[in-house]
Amino acid sequence: MTDRADAEARRGGELDEFLRYVAHERGLSPQTVRAYADDLREFGEFLDRYYGAPEWSWGGVDRLAIRSWMGDCATRRGLSRTSIARKVSSVRSLYRFLHVEGRVDANPARAVRTPKRERHLPGFLTRDQMDGLFETAQMRAETGGFHGLRNLAIVELFYSAGLRLSELQGLNVPDVDLVSDRVRVMGKGRKERIVPVGRVALRAIRGYIGAREQVIAGATRPEGRAMFVGQTGKRLSVRQIQNIVGEFLRGVAGETGLSTHSLRHSFATHLLDAGADLMAVKELLGHASLSTTQIYTHTSKERLKAVYRKAHPRA
Repeated sequence: MTDRADAEARRGGELDEFLRYVAHERGLSPQTVRAYADDLREFGEFLDRYYGAPEWSWGGVDRLAIRSWMGDCATRRGLSRTSIARKVSSVRSLYRFLHVEGRVDANPARAVRTPKRERHLPGFLTRDQMDGLFETAQMRAETGGFHGLRNLAIVELFYSAGLRLSELQGLNVPDVDLVSDRVRVMGKGRKERIVPVGRVALRAIRGYIGAREQVIAGATRPEGRAMFVGQTGKRLSVRQIQNIVGEFLRGVAGETGLSTHSLRHSFATHLLDAGADLMAVKELLGHASLSTTQIYTHTSKERLKAVYRKAHPRA
C-alpha cells in the first residue's frame, strides 16, 4: 500500500470509529450522525487542498488549518455563522474522541473560537391563529373519517406537549398514557422525558384511537405499535406529517415559512406569555441548556416592543 493510500485508509478508519461511537455509544439520531459525517468529510476534502497532498493525518492538523477552513466556508461557500459554528462543533467532537482514544496528542479545535451565532426569533402562531387551526382540524375530524380524526390528534398533541417532529413521528401507542394524561417522549440523544397532555388533546387522541384500531385490524402487515399510521397501517413518515401540518398552517397563516416546529415554538411562547416558569418550560421542551429556552423570552419581548411602538402616542 502506498503512503497516500495508507494515510487515507487510516483517516477513514478513525472517522468511521468516531461515527460508530456517536451512533451507538452516545445514541445520536441517524440525521445527526449523517450531519457529522458530511461536515467531517467536507473538512477532509479541504485539508487535501490546504496541505496540497493527501498524506496528512488528523494528528498533524493545527488550529490555523481549521481557521482557514472556516474562512473558506464563509467566503467561498457563503455559509452562515450558524452553519460554520455547527461544522466546527463536529470537528471539535471528532478530536475530543480521538484524544480520549489516544490517537492524537491534543484537540486543535479547542483553541478555535467559533463565530457568534445569529439569533433568529422562532416562527410561531398567535392564540387566534391557533384557535383557527384547531377549528379547521375539528371540522375535518367531524366529516373526514379516519384521516380527519388522526390529523386532529396530530396537531393537538404537537401543541399540547410541545413535541419535536421526530418525537411525534416515533411515538408508539404505549407511550401515550390516557389514564395519567401524559406522554413518554424519546428526545435528542435518546433522553427520555415525561410530558403532560391537556384534556382537549386527550379527547382528540381517544377519538382517533378507535379509528386507528379499525385500520390496524384490516391491514395486511400493520405496524401495530406505531401511534400515527396511514390507511395501510404503516407508521407515518416525517414527510407525511410535515404535509399534514403544513396544510393546516397555510390555512391560518398563508405562505409564511412556518413548519411543524412552529407548533412547538407556539407552545413555549404561549406558556411564557401566560407566566410559566422558564425552568419548567425548559424541562417540558427537553432542552439541555437554559440558553436554548431563553430565545422564547426574546420572542415575547419583541412582541411587547411592537405593541408599544404601535400603541404609545410618543413611541
